Amino acid sequence: MSRAQLCALPAQRLLPGFIRAIDCQDALDALDEGTGTGDPLAGLTPEQLEYIRQLIIAIYEGRAVAASYNVFIVCIIAVLAVLHWREQKRDKQKWTAIQQVSSGRTATENSQIDGSGTSTPSSSSSTTIFPQTTHIKSPEDEVDVDLERLPLLASSQPAKHFQPNRVTNRLRSWLLYQPPPIPIINRVLPSIGTTLFILSWLALNIFIQFYRLPMKWSFFFIFADKAGFLFIVNLPLLYLLSAKNQPLRRLTGYSYEALNIFHRRVGEWMCFVAVVHFISMLLYQFVIAEDWLLASQSPKAYFTHPLILFGIGTFVSYELLFFTSLGSFRQRWYELFLASHVILQVAALGFLWGHFYTSRPYVIIALAIFLLDRLVWRMSIKRVAMEMDLTVLDGETYLVSGDWDVHPGANGVLAGWEPTDHVFLTVPALGRSHALQAHPFTIASAAPGKGVEREEGGRHAWFSLLIRAQFGNFPGGFTRQLLEHAKTHKRVEVQLDGPYGSPHVLSMLRASNHVILVAGGSGIAVTFPLVWALLHEAASQTDSEEDEDKQVPPSSKQKKARGRKVHMLWVTHSHWHQKWIPKEQLDDLVALGLDLVVPPPTMDAGRPEVHGIVGQWIQEAEGDSSVLVSGPDGLNRVVRNVAAGAVRQGKNVRIAVEKFGW
Repeated sequence: MSRAQLCALPAQRLLPGFIRAIDCQDALDALDEGTGTGDPLAGLTPEQLEYIRQLIIAIYEGRAVAASYNVFIVCIIAVLAVLHWREQKRDKQKWTAIQQVSSGRTATENSQIDGSGTSTPSSSSSTTIFPQTTHIKSPEDEVDVDLERLPLLASSQPAKHFQPNRVTNRLRSWLLYQPPPIPIINRVLPSIGTTLFILSWLALNIFIQFYRLPMKWSFFFIFADKAGFLFIVNLPLLYLLSAKNQPLRRLTGYSYEALNIFHRRVGEWMCFVAVVHFISMLLYQFVIAEDWLLASQSPKAYFTHPLILFGIGTFVSYELLFFTSLGSFRQRWYELFLASHVILQVAALGFLWGHFYTSRPYVIIALAIFLLDRLVWRMSIKRVAMEMDLTVLDGETYLVSGDWDVHPGANGVLAGWEPTDHVFLTVPALGRSHALQAHPFTIASAAPGKGVEREEGGRHAWFSLLIRAQFGNFPGGFTRQLLEHAKTHKRVEVQLDGPYGSPHVLSMLRASNHVILVAGGSGIAVTFPLVWALLHEAASQTDSEEDEDKQVPPSSKQKKARGRKVHMLWVTHSHWHQKWIPKEQLDDLVALGLDLVVPPPTMDAGRPEVHGIVGQWIQEAEGDSSVLVSGPDGLNRVVRNVAAGAVRQGKNVRIAVEKFGW
């Protein structure tokens, strides 16, 4: 808005015109020039002119401070990226060391093979599938052990390479600890470390809101204006966190689900400051502002002004986005949540464009992120269509599966995937509305890798999605309809968007010589591919080394993957759930060194002593341990707090939580 345009405004619209100016100096120059007869400033007293001058300066100073918010965000991301890079470098060094140790151990085992071609018996693996007791490591040692009477943590000293510090351990343990859910409303809380990070981010926003804010009622308009501008500067971060193809995942190492927690908090905060902005503007208009500053005190004239109408449209759109994003709403009406999220976001950005001129650069950035992620990348580059098999496993669970040769130059999932990656599934055959829906599911089968040149003989991918129908949805729910379709059809045409994921978890597990994985129910879709990758890559390395020694008999290949000790606990609710993963595949992993525990189903024997099993595994570790848990909130919290307790006692434990849900 130019100075001439500002001076041409009616006197009653003086203040709105000035605050819509792009440049503070333009507004001040217009204030100085527009004092002649017939100008909109004519008739104002010197005190009123000085008040307007101070108001304009304060408004633009506040906006300048708020505009620096994204500079702080970029700096924080840069620090997290550096820390992640250092962690990746250390993990790679540890992985290399473990591989070297594994090679040395294999050579030692080979030297023990006698002339008859037989090898020394090994106890590197064990399995207790469908056990009568909670956990049995070996029949001769632990048949009569009562886990409830065992100490949770060992009294042995940590490994020499890890020098514990009592203060550091207590701090790390405290940050890892996850408090119980909030009573009455039963809201799940994240770990203390995550909570502190979010609170620090909130403190930054609050600091910007109140920094150099004149604490006078006559300047209350500045408080309302800064709240609105604080909403605007958070737009790029909100849309960046919601994107599936985002640099934050690779820069920080956090999974999409972990970043989604922060995304929800950003959205909640923005909706809150939108309420503050809306109510504050109403208070200023009808209670605080003096008559000479207002166009009209009539509510009708105020609420029918185009500027206000655009603002109300923006406010309603984002508040509806908040309510439709609540967990209770998503679980009951997930399809409606998906559709409303797209429609309301586009509408909200359009309304904001018309409401606040200064917001337009931020709107352009947010819209560019949204369109690039949704249309360019996901709809074209990463999306593939193919026919898949449907297999009903029980009354509420089924598999969507297929297989193909891996081609690195292919699009999306056809080029392969990594453990813990997920895809978005669309099934147009279910109806016209479902053709526009994309639902996320973790890939439950072993990963063939991606971006790797084809080996001699080629690589083959076996792809499967383990899906449980959500009967709490309305009858037209996607998972429920697909289950009904699977009962009458063996194959279906699908569209897959992906894969998406983070290599951080796999890198963490590779860098540890003692790995613990805990799955609750369908959380096996996360842990199974990881165990498969860890044990088979170790076995493959040993194969290539042993092939050079012609004296090594084929029988020794059953105990090759010994570079690390791998434990897995799989807690299921029903005996039908234990058939989700074929027993032959589990036996293969056990033969490669997996210590597998599958307690009796919880519907028959109650919840197992997860804290005792995991605590004992950490206690037995010689050196560092890496723990991964994927399951419902209660199981995740138990395992996280067991790891936190072990850290407090001096154990070097790292933990990752892969939460699944809608």
